[in-house]
Amino acid sequence: MTDTATATAPAGVFHGDGLAGGVRRWRGIRYALSPAGEGRWRPSEAAPPASGPVEARAFGPAAPQGHTPAVKLPADTPTDEDCLTLNIWSPDASGDRAAPVMVWLHGGAYIFGASSQAMYDGEALARAGAVVVTINYRIGALGFLDLTRVFPDEGFTANPALGDILLALRWVQDNIAAFGGDPHRVTVFGESAGGGLVTTLLTSPAAEGLFWRAIAESSPASSVYDADRAAGIADRVLTELGVTDVAGLRAATPSAIVAAQMAVFAAIPTAEPGTIAFAPVIDGDLVPEAPAAVLARGEGHPVPLLIGTNRDEASLFRMMKSPLLPVDDADIDRMIADLSHERPELEVPTRAEVHAAYEGVRHHAIGMGIARDIGFRMPTIWVAEGHSGRAPTWLYRFDHATPMLKLLRIGATHGSELAYVWGTLGANAHDITFRLGGRRDAERIGGRMRERWVAFAAGGSPDAADAEAWPPYDTVERATLVIESVDRVVPDLDQKLRESWGDEVLAFP
Repeated sequence: MTDTATATAPAGVFHGDGLAGGVRRWRGIRYALSPAGEGRWRPSEAAPPASGPVEARAFGPAAPQGHTPAVKLPADTPTDEDCLTLNIWSPDASGDRAAPVMVWLHGGAYIFGASSQAMYDGEALARAGAVVVTINYRIGALGFLDLTRVFPDEGFTANPALGDILLALRWVQDNIAAFGGDPHRVTVFGESAGGGLVTTLLTSPAAEGLFWRAIAESSPASSVYDADRAAGIADRVLTELGVTDVAGLRAATPSAIVAAQMAVFAAIPTAEPGTIAFAPVIDGDLVPEAPAAVLARGEGHPVPLLIGTNRDEASLFRMMKSPLLPVDDADIDRMIADLSHERPELEVPTRAEVHAAYEGVRHHAIGMGIARDIGFRMPTIWVAEGHSGRAPTWLYRFDHATPMLKLLRIGATHGSELAYVWGTLGANAHDITFRLGGRRDAERIGGRMRERWVAFAAGGSPDAADAEAWPPYDTVERATLVIESVDRVVPDLDQKLRESWGDEVLAFP
């Protein structure tokens, strides 16, 4: 039985739960009005202050979405367009100083996921000393479909989801002090699509002043597309829906929109390998230009950044036969050709030259290495190289894998660091991660990661007791923290990658 925890904020009086050890939790707090009906594809509107006490003890609905075994929602999770809620975990309130705040943006290829996933239980991070906020935002076609070219006079926004997140960050600024958080020390963090949203926010003028630090885990920083491509995606969705006007869009059910978005989501990676259907759009407003280019020039918001990837990012995509990160030769050829098209001034290596750079790697694994580097590691290096001249930046690579994941040749795959950061190891009922042992080692690694992440969010270096100090990244030493059973700092970990692809390619733009 939990105790009641009450917070009185400008947004209202909220009754949550008091958990063991002094941690308090509030769930399902509305930060915006419903975006359904006339609100579809329009900027979200802030919720007015609650007129009476709010029982904040249950998660709100997840955004409408399809199904994938890679993203596990609780079995009883409803979905609804009226999904713009947030959740808060706060540490023991006995301290004199307000705690640093960590605002989480979930991943899921911009089309799946929710703040109610068991993986994102904020209790362990709160015990480590942070106020944790997880938010729902619109996803898929409802969150990342740009209809502004197709219907220019309807008041649509090119980036509905990004507007939701900005609104939630403003809610945090206005209200988090009532929950024990310091509005002057807000860190935004996310993984995969959430990491891409973090790197996008780092370049959005509208985000200025809303956070003081940022953490991007496995960010597809370059997967942000221009208005022409966005208009093509909109045409595809309208065709799948079988509608030609705004009235038809308004009348479409959420399930019909999800069915259309899933069809387009499946088709795009085949037509354009290495790309996805739904992502932030360069709209000249919230996203003035490609975030990767802005950050690589050192022109993002001057806030400290912690950023990194996992050693075996692509193995999950290969195991699931997902087209999102292609690994066969034909698709790799097209990804390299696309890179050449995007960067015509550079001499991009041929496939044969690239293959030679992965000497000693089994042939069937070469494609995974190339896809990992093009999709995640190279954009991360572009960001780290540029942003390190703008603000302190720390670069990592997560290498740890349990004996079972090594046996299955999954390794440190995409998203495998999440349970360590959140302290939710084994949260999924059928998780085989520890079938062959390794739990104690994983718990030690997770404890160190939480200590590092929270120390960074609090305003210091991301260091942990009894572990090697993690120096900031610069373009001389290029220090990178390799996270394993014993963390180690490696100078210029990506030297071979730079040599194989060429310094110019890794010095985007």
